[in-house]
Amino acid sequence: MDTLPLLSITIFLPLLGAFGIFLNWGHEGTNARWVALWTSLVTLGMALILWKNYNPALSTFQLEDKFQWMPLLNVGYHVGIDGISLPFILLSALLMPICILASWTSIQTRVSEYMIAFLVLETMLIGLFAALDFILFYLFFEGVLIPMFLIIGIWGGPNRIYAAFKFFLYTLLGSVLMLLAILYVYFEVGGSDIPLALTTSFDPKVQIWLWLAFFASFAVKVPMWPFHTWLPDAHVEAPTAGSVVLAGILLKMGGYGFLRFSLPLFPEASAYFTPFVFVLSSIAIIYTSFVALAQTDMKKLIAYSSVAHMGFVTLGIFTVDAQGVQGAITQMVSHGLISAALFLCVGVVYERVHSREITEYGGLVYRMPRYAAVFMFFILASIGLPGTSGFVGEFLVLLGAYQVNTSVTVFASMGMVLGAAYALWLYRRVIFGALVKPTLKVVHDLNWRENLIFAPLLGGVLILGVYPSPLLTLIDASVANVIDQYNIALDSNEGIIKSKKALDVARVEFR
Repeated sequence: MDTLPLLSITIFLPLLGAFGIFLNWGHEGTNARWVALWTSLVTLGMALILWKNYNPALSTFQLEDKFQWMPLLNVGYHVGIDGISLPFILLSALLMPICILASWTSIQTRVSEYMIAFLVLETMLIGLFAALDFILFYLFFEGVLIPMFLIIGIWGGPNRIYAAFKFFLYTLLGSVLMLLAILYVYFEVGGSDIPLALTTSFDPKVQIWLWLAFFASFAVKVPMWPFHTWLPDAHVEAPTAGSVVLAGILLKMGGYGFLRFSLPLFPEASAYFTPFVFVLSSIAIIYTSFVALAQTDMKKLIAYSSVAHMGFVTLGIFTVDAQGVQGAITQMVSHGLISAALFLCVGVVYERVHSREITEYGGLVYRMPRYAAVFMFFILASIGLPGTSGFVGEFLVLLGAYQVNTSVTVFASMGMVLGAAYALWLYRRVIFGALVKPTLKVVHDLNWRENLIFAPLLGGVLILGVYPSPLLTLIDASVANVIDQYNIALDSNEGIIKSKKALDVARVEFR
């Protein structure tokens, strides 16, 4: 087992399944679904084997596969995992079979192409989180756009073309700036190896521009306010499984990028821009919570809530504190499970009623008691009820933020109150009240397939809420390494004097 390239097999196994569906093209429908499901389940099994073979006590990259890809350019195929990347690989592998099961009956046209798109997307996502070469990372980072663009543009709602192009152009624009920064790093370091770049100290003045170039890409992906406007449109028009992947995994690409690149590569610039990130995070938490309160479409409400929850993530990352960064990663994993479940909850009733308008519902508890219980659990998890993963992530972020800036902590806490307001308002309007609408009087409760879809998500949220130790143990050494390297870089570089002064002045002004 040790001699097998486990990580590379995990990355490219979904691509092999997609190729198998392509070869079986003439048999539309059932065969494609089963091939995609079994491929994604085997990939999940491989991801669990990666977890079993990973040593969380070490902060170094493990299970690496490396060979020269383009020797003349000093560009190689280099993949590996640490405690920061492994949770997102596991999350990607878990959500993909759930997405395929969620699409089992709702997708009836171009089924083979649909399943191929999701399997290709899985390869791109796992490859992105495992890539240790800048060029390889960029290829996976951009490769994610193509299947997601097709999923929204072909199988989406009435305005799917507009939403797909908006999603594509927003994310592509930021990525072009990141590519320019990658080229600078490549020529400065003499290669595209990420671990090599992590040992390189860049001039603080140059760091400012490099940090902004990477920020342009990652801020759109998170998405941070005011770069978030593509997200509600993409969610509304995407099919249910598309929304699950978008909220559950794609939004984590930005947070992962901040942890993998912005903090360790550009520590002085990160310190300089920390107040700026705090302000944007606070606005995201407060503003988008108010916007969510005004929504009449269930998907849009949950989409805006995602922007607010990801505000906690960026806040936690840039505290550069053990509790804050651990809380940010926990919040990303938690949000991946909870937001995926909430979009699936919307998808369940949409398949029955064919409407996402909140006013079209009411009194569902009388016809769908099991659904009402599941929906209630994830609503409460979304607002951070103790005993759920949502509480652990937000509590750790607030704990870390309080030690850095009390004003930001107060704003973030207000966002939790507003989150409870819009989430409970949504639940009351959909589940409670009189059952008067004729379309709701004939709906049936969750079937076995839907129960199977929600079970792992419910279990994950509950386990992480009651016993988060496995996740925190997994990420602890890698988080400590990022923070230590960040602090060492700040203390040893003369350029930090200016950065610290600017940071202190900005903090005083913000307070």
